Amino acid sequence: MKPTEVLKEEHQGIKTGLRILGGIADRLKAGQKVPPEHLEEMVDFIRTFADRCHHGKEEDLLFVEMEKAGVPRQGGPIAVMLLEHDQGRGYVRAMADAIPGYKAGDPAAAQKFAQNAYNYIGLLTQHIDKEDNILYVIADMHLSDEQQACLLDGFDRVETERIGPGKHEEYHRMLERLSSVYLQ
Repeated sequence: MKPTEVLKEEHQGIKTGLRILGGIADRLKAGQKVPPEHLEEMVDFIRTFADRCHHGKEEDLLFVEMEKAGVPRQGGPIAVMLLEHDQGRGYVRAMADAIPGYKAGDPAAAQKFAQNAYNYIGLLTQHIDKEDNILYVIADMHLSDEQQACLLDGFDRVETERIGPGKHEEYHRMLERLSSVYLQ
């Protein structure tokens, strides 16, 4: 398996998370109650799985190897991906900041969470499409077999060191549980 295939596989879990987040945002926008722990679980999933693990693999490993292979960091697709990762972090921070107010019963906090969730979903949906169909194609064209093997080893280290053994599977179980609530 190529490193880009691993990342595309992770995108499937992230896309499920985005659909769940959309279901949560729809309910909040409509004034419906959502268990606060569902908001917290989704923010944790995004911060840990999507950002620290997945984006970490890209930023700390894939992009570095792509640069070594001659793909420029500035002014090209890598720069765009980095910018979008930062934009996404801003939306996630705003969602997290809204949770205490939501728990306190502030309807404006529910709307703030929902709006930032929608912004994040829109950003990440097109971001994933660009990675899958442009960036990863460029990576596959430029990376040597040796670089690909090193990346796979590095990805395993990121999994172990940044999220811990078994956490990946734990997140997939959480996504299955929340799918049954929000994706019917």
